[in-house]
Amino acid sequence: MSAANKLRALGLAIAAVIYFADQWLKRFVVDDLGLTAIGDHYPLLPFFDFTRTNNYGVSLGMFEATSMEMRWVLVAVTGLIACVVLYLMLRERRLGDIAAYALILGGALGNIRDRSAYGYVIDFADFHIGEFRPFLIFNVADAAISIGVVIILARALFMREKPDDEQSPA
Repeated sequence: MSAANKLRALGLAIAAVIYFADQWLKRFVVDDLGLTAIGDHYPLLPFFDFTRTNNYGVSLGMFEATSMEMRWVLVAVTGLIACVVLYLMLRERRLGDIAAYALILGGALGNIRDRSAYGYVIDFADFHIGEFRPFLIFNVADAAISIGVVIILARALFMREKPDDEQSPA
């Protein structure tokens, strides 16, 4: 197996870890902690709690699915995006790019699974400073997607590819 294919396999493994961590933690919050109703709350730290909410939309609650048809449109659109991300990940050769796409893919799959099963995405991570909440309530999948996008943007803005003649020793 080539080095690039090993990195791609690692990317698929990262995506799987994100997916399973997201799903496990959602089950833990709902089943073990008993946060079954919107607003149910479990304090963890002075600045971080588990607070149950259901997200019927996509990023930042936009494009809310108000009908069964809209739910499946969101599933289809998110699935298409996940396929594009998988394609992009499988073309990459650098670990930084592969890892970023893997985070996005794993997170997208976790949220697709929720939306398909329940019609909404379970969110629970509630970061706050007193009453100030700099973020909406989110989940592992949302965090992975956000981190992956930031990595891709940072690499695009700050990393420069060397021309082929500079990459190989003279």
